[in-house]
Amino acid sequence: MQENELPYSLDEFVNAEKEMSKLTAESLEEYKMNNGVVFAKLSMITQDLAKGLIKWSRKNSLWPLQFGLACCAMELMDFGSARIDAERKGYLLFRGTPRQCDVMIVAGWVTKSMAPRIKRLYEQMAKPRYVIAYGECATSGGPWWESYNIIKGIDQIIPVDVYVVGCPPKPENLFGALIKLQEKIGDKIVGDPKRSVTENIKRTEGKRI
Repeated sequence: MQENELPYSLDEFVNAEKEMSKLTAESLEEYKMNNGVVFAKLSMITQDLAKGLIKWSRKNSLWPLQFGLACCAMELMDFGSARIDAERKGYLLFRGTPRQCDVMIVAGWVTKSMAPRIKRLYEQMAKPRYVIAYGECATSGGPWWESYNIIKGIDQIIPVDVYVVGCPPKPENLFGALIKLQEKIGDKIVGDPKRSVTENIKRTEGKRI
């Protein structure tokens, strides 16, 4: 072969270059990044961090509604005493307006005349909102469950997250219920988040209000 003679022609060289460029482009196709993909990844990371921060803040800033219905409200008052010391968990930010609250503690029996007002208060609360049925009366009607004007469980009107049994229940029981509610908000309890943490075993199913 002479020194000035090439082993391939110009056309063969051009075809080989095109084929190599095609193979290179196909091999890099799976690694190709779309426009704005970096910003999309950053937004997803920011959203995940924000979700965790929001969940943590909701779990550690429960604001109960300040109201009571019957004798269980006396135990609710004792919940704010120095003996229980609920302030160490931040449970004593009771607010007088439902628009600043996210937890309703139903303490006492609920009459049929009071039921629409309680439901109105619940609908005015900030979302997401939670309900604790505190005591036998709020859970199943209590000693007056056969009365014509007592509702047999507040869960027949509004959804309940945690039930506290007892007549009257101790303030320590309410403390434990709020801890359970925090675990539910923080997704530490396995199950449907739209249902209550515990089932209402006191109220007879199939009963009308």
